[in-house]
Amino acid sequence: MGISASKRVKTLLSNSAEFNSACDSVYSYCLSLTQHAFPGVFLYQLNTASEKLYQILTVDQPHPIILKWVSSPPTNSQVDSAIGVVTRRPNKDLGYDEHTIGPNRFKEWAVELFGSAIAANANKAVLRRVPIGVAGIVGVGVVTRSGKDLVGTAIGVYALGIATSIYLGLCSSNK
Repeated sequence: MGISASKRVKTLLSNSAEFNSACDSVYSYCLSLTQHAFPGVFLYQLNTASEKLYQILTVDQPHPIILKWVSSPPTNSQVDSAIGVVTRRPNKDLGYDEHTIGPNRFKEWAVELFGSAIAANANKAVLRRVPIGVAGIVGVGVVTRSGKDLVGTAIGVYALGIATSIYLGLCSSNK
């Protein structure tokens, strides 16, 4: 499958014109709240920014991958985690200090935030679907008195199929 699902989703988001447009809009909105008096968006504004991004990407300008995999706005802990990841990276834009982030970092943060949320929800989908199918395969194996090697192989093929299905769904959700 090559590249990890998380990296693939983040690449899809980074290359999405709709996602970038939403980021620009929310960044401008956050700057307007401070009347453009500061060089960037304050870190404390990011919870509001995440809710505004979610609103735009699910209602105003629906984005297919967000609609499919993100059922609610990111939590405060997800927002904090994403900003922690982004601020640990080398600083690429001049609009960042310890209190504000510039437009490039804002987009990095948004990609990290929503990319991680999508990947986490996809992992949950795998963990929900696999046990149900495994139980069914084991049940059929017991009833038919199939060998444990055959049942084990069927379980492996089923689990791989579910994981592949979800991975491919992530890859094609943006189309």
